[in-house]
Amino acid sequence: MNRDLRSTTRRAAGLHSGLLLAGIGLVASFFYVRAKTRQAAAEHPPRGRFVEVDGVRLHYIERGSGPTLVLLHGNGVLANDFENAGLLDKAAEHYHVIAFDRPGFGYSERPRSRVWTPQAQARLLHHALQEIGVDSAIVLGHSWGTLVALSMALEVPGFVRGLVLLSGYYYPSVRVDVPLVAWPAVPLLGDLMRYTVSPLVTRMLWRPLTKAVFSPQPVDARFHRTPAWMLLRPAQLRASAAESALMIPAAKALAGRYAGLKVPAVVIAGTQDKLVDFGHNSERLCERLPQCELQLQPGVGHMTHYADPDKVLAAVESVAAQAGETLYRRNPNAEAMARASESGV
Repeated sequence: MNRDLRSTTRRAAGLHSGLLLAGIGLVASFFYVRAKTRQAAAEHPPRGRFVEVDGVRLHYIERGSGPTLVLLHGNGVLANDFENAGLLDKAAEHYHVIAFDRPGFGYSERPRSRVWTPQAQARLLHHALQEIGVDSAIVLGHSWGTLVALSMALEVPGFVRGLVLLSGYYYPSVRVDVPLVAWPAVPLLGDLMRYTVSPLVTRMLWRPLTKAVFSPQPVDARFHRTPAWMLLRPAQLRASAAESALMIPAAKALAGRYAGLKVPAVVIAGTQDKLVDFGHNSERLCERLPQCELQLQPGVGHMTHYADPDKVLAAVESVAAQAGETLYRRNPNAEAMARASESGV
C-alpha cells in the first residue's frame, strides 16, 4: 500500500514538474516571438498607403501611371513579394499598379467577425479600389490570390477588364497538407500556439519550406528581402492557416462558375510545380474559359513571377490589348532622337 502511494506521489510530482517546465517554455516562447515580430515590424515598416473600407483597414503599394493593374499575392507572403520578384517596378513603367496586402497579411486587418472567402475578399478589395478612385482594372493573382482575382471578375465583371493568373489552385483535390497547416487557425489552441510554438517550429523549417516552393529552381535571393519573421507574425500565421483551411471549399464553390467569365485571361503555370498540379488546375481551367491563353513554363515551380517577370508582364500586355487598353510604350532612344531632330542638332 505504502509502495503504491509513494509511486503515485512520484508520478504526480513528475507530472507537476513537467507541466511547470512546459508552462515556463511557453512563456519564454511568447516573449521571444513577441520580440522578434516587433523587431521585424520596426525594421520593415509599411511603405505604402492605407485605405479603410467596410470597417477594414487595408495596406497597399501604389506606383506608376496608365491603365490600372491590381496585384494579389498568394498565401503566406505580402504585397511586396511582387516587388521582390521585380514585377511591380517593371509593371509600373507602363501601368498604374496597386498591390494589396490581402486581409490579414502584411499590414492589413482581418476581422474575425467574417469568413474571408475569395468572394468576401473580392468584394472588400473592389470597394477599396473604388475608394481609391479606380473604376476598372486588369487583375493579376498568384496562387491563392488567383481565387480572389477570379471571384472579383465573377462578382463585378464590368470592373475587371482582364485576368492574369499565376500558379493557381482552381479545382478541389485531395490535399494531405491542409490538416497539417490549417490548425493554427483553430480558436484558443491555435491562438496559443501561434503566439508561442508555431513561429519557432516554422522558423526551423523555413529553409526546406522555401526550397519546396521554388523547387526545382533554387530559392531566389530576392525572396529573402522580406525577412522570415515578417511572415511568421501570429496574425499572419492565422491568416495563412485560415486560407489553407478554405482552399478546397473555395475552389469547389468557384469551379462551376468559370465558364461564365467574359474577360480575356492568360493562365501561367510551371510544369514542375510541387504545390499545385498544372494539369488538374491550369490546363483544365483554360479549357473552360471562353477567352484564355495557357502559358506553361517548363522546369519552373510555383513561383512563376520570380522565374520570368518579363513573361508575366508580356501576359499582362496581351490581356490589356485584348481588353482595348491603349498603352504608350516609352522608347528613350527614340525620344532622344526626336528631341535632337526638333532642335536641329
